[in-house]
Amino acid sequence: MTFQAPKGVSEYAPPRSAAFRRAIDTFAAAVTKAGYGYLELPVFEDTQLYARGVGESTDVVTKEMYTFEDRGGRSVTLRPEFTAGVLRSVLENGLHHGQLPAKVWAVGPAFRYERPQAGRYRQFYQVDLEAIGSDDPLVDAETIAIAWDWYRQLGLQRLTLLLNTLGCAECRPIYRAALQDFLRALDLDEATRARVEINPLRVLDDKRPEVKAQLEGAPLVTDHLCAACKAHHDQVRTALADLSIPWTDNPRLVRGLDYYTRTTFEFDHPLLGAQSAVGGGGRYDGLSESIGGPPLPGIGFGLGLDRTVLAMEAEQVAAAAVSTVDVYAVPLGEEARRRAFALLAELRRAGLAADMAYGSRGLKGSMKAASKSGARFALIIGERDLEAGAVQLKDLETAEQTEVSLASIVDTLKGKLL
Repeated sequence: MTFQAPKGVSEYAPPRSAAFRRAIDTFAAAVTKAGYGYLELPVFEDTQLYARGVGESTDVVTKEMYTFEDRGGRSVTLRPEFTAGVLRSVLENGLHHGQLPAKVWAVGPAFRYERPQAGRYRQFYQVDLEAIGSDDPLVDAETIAIAWDWYRQLGLQRLTLLLNTLGCAECRPIYRAALQDFLRALDLDEATRARVEINPLRVLDDKRPEVKAQLEGAPLVTDHLCAACKAHHDQVRTALADLSIPWTDNPRLVRGLDYYTRTTFEFDHPLLGAQSAVGGGGRYDGLSESIGGPPLPGIGFGLGLDRTVLAMEAEQVAAAAVSTVDVYAVPLGEEARRRAFALLAELRRAGLAADMAYGSRGLKGSMKAASKSGARFALIIGERDLEAGAVQLKDLETAEQTEVSLASIVDTLKGKLL
């Protein structure tokens, strides 16, 4: 029997995994420079954390969660998103008692039971960033800028930033009532009508053409903002303009989770078809109270690694992430194999990426492997070379070959590559 990965699981093997790994490493470097600390989180939580935090009326909670009872009779759920778990961890570890905002980030898999298709998986990967404890609109702009700059560092040029505000506890009820009045007059199915009464903003996120067509004249949240929310939104947009980050105002943008307030944003990529959203996030100023914590504003995002890699491939920048070695050793003879193996460790300790031809390959096969490795230099080590205390250093780009003493080969390569 031949086993295969479960249906709907995203899996990365070389060389494609290099783009996936580069995306994570680039993100880690960027957020660390901005003062964000790393969180390692469990992949499952108490089911009620997501029911109360994400929203019991959302598709995530009602249709998509992997929920099961453990041997102790407790209901647990594989994480469908990061924010609720991150906030739980911040509260449990007392990070909100320190310097605010508490800045944290995480990375890993999330799980939703969905119909698998390109860019939509049952196990998918995200990088997550959260700034908790401040309602400063500049913090909103910072989180958006970090994501924007990360995409740019990966080589992506065709992204669109969509921006909206969803109001606050003061002005949203007024908008909610106006939206419900509008939606109740439409020709909607029974399930959607029920959603109108529970969370009418979720209807705006309906992707069905027959529903979208009826939403053309729906009232806009931006027409119902209180003065404080309008001022907050204007300051976010001014800060983004100061950073030369372009955006498109989208007053109908809502996210699929109930906890969002005020700033809401999404990054779209035009080459990904139906699954064009590569990431997004927003402010969630009431989430802490909903999971039993103190009043604590926050903002963050989840960026999809799977769709980011697809976007890199679509823009043909993923190849730049393919990992290579710097030096490839080609030993000829048993004693040369022993010496080459020891030399690999020296090169790696010196900060160089090094590999060698294993097994009993001849010179031709070993040199072919050296070329495939992507190495800049090949080290050819024969019995006569060892007797002379030397190696043959071949530049695989120019084909130039020189003899270098074994005693100085590490320093020679460091000088050429570092």
